[in-house]
Amino acid sequence: MKAILSALVFTVLATASASAEEPAAMALHEEPQPVPVLVFADESGRPRTLESWRNKVVLLNVWATWCAPCRAEMPTLARLQERLGGEEFEVVALSVDRAGAGVVRKFFDEIGVSLPVFIDQDGAALRSLALFGLPATLLIGPDGNELARFAGPAEWDAPEMAAFLASAIERHQQRNQKP
Repeated sequence: MKAILSALVFTVLATASASAEEPAAMALHEEPQPVPVLVFADESGRPRTLESWRNKVVLLNVWATWCAPCRAEMPTLARLQERLGGEEFEVVALSVDRAGAGVVRKFFDEIGVSLPVFIDQDGAALRSLALFGLPATLLIGPDGNELARFAGPAEWDAPEMAAFLASAIERHQQRNQKP
């Protein structure tokens, strides 16, 4: 049922936004950019990389619990995942909290967010991705390349942002389906 509802929402958003414009602060790169290998951990401490989401469009949000704008946007990321998440799209919220996964889980539980916990305790992602502030968000294509970058907080579930992301997902689905 969730798959049918997701497909319906996706179809409505994609149809309504066939010419969805880029949100002002999230401009698509002229050419996709390579993303360095990032090694981080899931909540149980198992190593993960973005390779886990190969063949999906990924919205990688780098954030921390001590960052007020990050905290404020987290519910919008969770709602975006509920709306668009599935076989073609995933929100990956990567915390750079040095205190570990426990503080992230506690925060998610306090605000009722059901996103998985991913942690980069040594902040390697900040350096590898050349990020200069939090939150920072990358739109990554199914091939693992960076399509766009957004610096600062956003209303990720706002209609124009969801339409832009649904359009990006649809474009990459079409590219993957061509012989």
